[in-house]
Amino acid sequence: MWLKNITLLNFKNYSDASLSFSKTVNAFVGNNGAGKTNLLDAIHYLCLCKGYFNPIDSQQIKLDEELFLIQGDFDREQKNEKITCGVKRNQKKQFKRNKKEYEKLSDHIGLFPLVMISPYDTSIVMEGSEERRRFMDNVISQTDAKYLDELITYNRQLLNRNALLKQIAATRSYDPELLEIYNMQLVASGLSLHQKRTQFMAQFVPLFDKYYTFLTGGAERVGLLYQSQLTAADFGQLLAQSLEKDKVLERTTTGVHKDDLIFTIADMPLKKFGSQGQQKSFLIALKLAQYAYLRLHKGFKPLLLLDDIFDKLDDSRMHKLMEMVSQQDFGQIFITDTGRDRVQALFKTINVPVTLFEVDRGSVHHA
Repeated sequence: MWLKNITLLNFKNYSDASLSFSKTVNAFVGNNGAGKTNLLDAIHYLCLCKGYFNPIDSQQIKLDEELFLIQGDFDREQKNEKITCGVKRNQKKQFKRNKKEYEKLSDHIGLFPLVMISPYDTSIVMEGSEERRRFMDNVISQTDAKYLDELITYNRQLLNRNALLKQIAATRSYDPELLEIYNMQLVASGLSLHQKRTQFMAQFVPLFDKYYTFLTGGAERVGLLYQSQLTAADFGQLLAQSLEKDKVLERTTTGVHKDDLIFTIADMPLKKFGSQGQQKSFLIALKLAQYAYLRLHKGFKPLLLLDDIFDKLDDSRMHKLMEMVSQQDFGQIFITDTGRDRVQALFKTINVPVTLFEVDRGSVHHA
């Protein structure tokens, strides 16, 4: 699978732009703030129906304009696929595949798999468990449409139970039978999600270990562990045991919405004891493992987007990374960087052709 071209209208800082891409490496070069990352975000929209950096669609519309439009042609399993995403202010997002609008956006997820590596990924290490669950859910959802539906169902049921807990706190009374129904629904969805996450991690961890070892030359011992309350306890019993606490806090305190991924280095928390270089290597290994997992389950190569990562890596890790992604395991790659000469020199070193695009304040052209 590869993206042949893209057209933008009023997207972020672009009034209009049309680009055609090569099947291999495409690099957007230019100064900071020119709009390089915005081009990656537009590709992310086409593949996953939303931006990578900001979930609010209306904020992606160019200032003083009423809409944005992104359109791209993919070659997917030797068939042309035209994807269109349009957003008007105060209106529902329109998303079309071959001119036919989707009834639900979740049907699109996974058809055009993509992996983004960005400096913003540090939130996966530094922020709370929600960021790590989002990472895990993103990978599994691109390979299992039923998982995404189950996740949406679970979150809706969680809202229902939490609303009931708030009602109990306000009125000091409730219908135990209704609570039991909510519990049963939550347990069914939660167990399904827990099982799929457990199966995912069994396959994912060896891939992660392989890439981390390659990037660092096996210099450090790291760990990646799935932590869930459901691993060692019955979900129904957990809900029953925590009911009084839930009533006081007015929210559900047990379930897969509390799951986490535990990152360690030398058996110590990566967040506290890992250097910046170690944390970056950990994150890149996570994303490369995501790529390998998607490729394994989809049967073709996802897109790989590398946003401004050369500045964040030492020369050794950078060459290791480029050596890896230039191999046959990887397909079409999009890169942003401030240094045109650096990109050209790097890919010349590893003997890989690169198509360059110069980006300057919302305009872009072939270099």
